[in-house]
Amino acid sequence: MRGMLGALGDRFTFFIDPPVAASESDALAGTYGGIGVDVVRTGHGEIVLYPFEDSPAAEAGIVGGDVLLAVNGAPVDLSLSQDALDQLLRGEVRDGNGVNLVIRRGETEQTLFVPFAVINVPSVIWRVLSEDERVGYVQIKMFTGRTPEELTTGLTDLRSAGISALIIDLRGNTGGLLQESIRVADEFIDSGVLVYERNNAGQRSHNGQAGGLGIDLPLIVLVNNRTASGAELVAGAIQDRDRGILIGQRTFGKGTVQQIFPLSDGSSLHVTSSEWFTPDQQPLEAVGLTPDVEMIPDENGRDVELDEALRRLQAQLAGE
Repeated sequence: MRGMLGALGDRFTFFIDPPVAASESDALAGTYGGIGVDVVRTGHGEIVLYPFEDSPAAEAGIVGGDVLLAVNGAPVDLSLSQDALDQLLRGEVRDGNGVNLVIRRGETEQTLFVPFAVINVPSVIWRVLSEDERVGYVQIKMFTGRTPEELTTGLTDLRSAGISALIIDLRGNTGGLLQESIRVADEFIDSGVLVYERNNAGQRSHNGQAGGLGIDLPLIVLVNNRTASGAELVAGAIQDRDRGILIGQRTFGKGTVQQIFPLSDGSSLHVTSSEWFTPDQQPLEAVGLTPDVEMIPDENGRDVELDEALRRLQAQLAGE
């Protein structure tokens, strides 16, 4: 299967195994059945758990840094992939269903039963900047089935707080669902073309609707070399429609759309079906977006891109 798909010569047409397919499906849905933990493999080869706040894992007594030793009586196989490890701690949400875990905390081992529950993973984080309460900050981690509603909640909250300008952080956002990306772009652009989609049947435009919650706010978008796919769609629409500037590094350059075909064994095929172009008909594939203001990340960890975005918005607000 992999050989046949590889012969097509398309880097985004590929086959993925069941554990990876399951994790991908969970991520795109933004919700899954599980115990609510981050599973981290340490440099010492241990599998360490970090529970989400108010999750079944936290309520069962798991604390950050607990080492996972066994699941349902079977020792944890340290050679498992990250996706396979994640799937060990996920399952159907129904009465009495969950996992028995053996964990180590310090020198003590404990056995715990943790029930499965619906875990919602936020894709949007927002806050009013403490440096200037006129400016809101929205980070979009990826585009899931829940992202548009989360963004609506965030923008409503920020507008209620009285913000006058907005920074959108798409750094590290590798994409997700196409229609959800379009709906996000629509919140900041008052009608007109958001993106063009081109395939063997021709070209069609995806157009925005009037009335988005962010259409009247001064806007700056942060991007980097891991901003890809749907995140490039959003950033490209904002840039081409002159709704805001991009600050950061050239984006990744993934401008194709994949259809996902689930298979009976839980694996899936990703097959490229079309390519998208910005409102100015610029390609994204293998090219990416060039920021209006290119900046090199600070080697000491200071967020210089965020600082520059804030400085520019403050200057813009001062000139109003």
